[in-house]
Amino acid sequence: MSVWFTSDPHWGHLKVAESRGFDTTAEHDAVIFESIEETVKPGDQLWILGDLTAGGTAAEGVALTRLASLGEQGGFEIHLIAGNHDSVHPMANRNSHNRQRAFMQTFTSVQLFARRKIAGQRVLLSHFPYEGDHSETDRGVQYRLRDQGEWLLHGHTHSSEAFAPSAARVETWRGAELVSSSPRCRHIHVGWDAWNRLVHLDEIADIIAANTEGATA
Repeated sequence: MSVWFTSDPHWGHLKVAESRGFDTTAEHDAVIFESIEETVKPGDQLWILGDLTAGGTAAEGVALTRLASLGEQGGFEIHLIAGNHDSVHPMANRNSHNRQRAFMQTFTSVQLFARRKIAGQRVLLSHFPYEGDHSETDRGVQYRLRDQGEWLLHGHTHSSEAFAPSAARVETWRGAELVSSSPRCRHIHVGWDAWNRLVHLDEIADIIAANTEGATA
């Protein structure tokens, strides 16, 4: 069994599609769906760390239906860590609890955050980084995990960088800067903008092992 990660597919979102070099959402969406279909094998797990779309009932419905079909036909699990554009997240929708049933028809699990063990280290999963945004100020700070020094897989920033050990400044897709004041960066951005593909668990383990004393991939 292989475990895969991604974030921020933003299916149906023209602005994001254009920022990724596509002329239409149809072309953009097809590439990501095809990547999932070709990469994730029977028995595998796929973790999507939020923002399936930019919101809206129609686009979200299309994404949920297509993902459900891919998971069923491909024989793999899909888990969602909800993002701020997903109607199942309380930041996006004060009645987010009413969307649980619909989302659970597609996903094996739907959570705001999760915990895994990778390279012998406790690793948290959240849509949001501990700090940093693709806007001038951090949004949704009340929905973010507190930085207690644990590794974190995240999306949200649309940064082109997957990992910046210096925790200095990272250019984002809007030309803003992702700033971290943490002495050691333990954020790993698994979003599509950084990788342009799904990320395998072993790749995450390699980053963690190379940047954690005593860790093993």
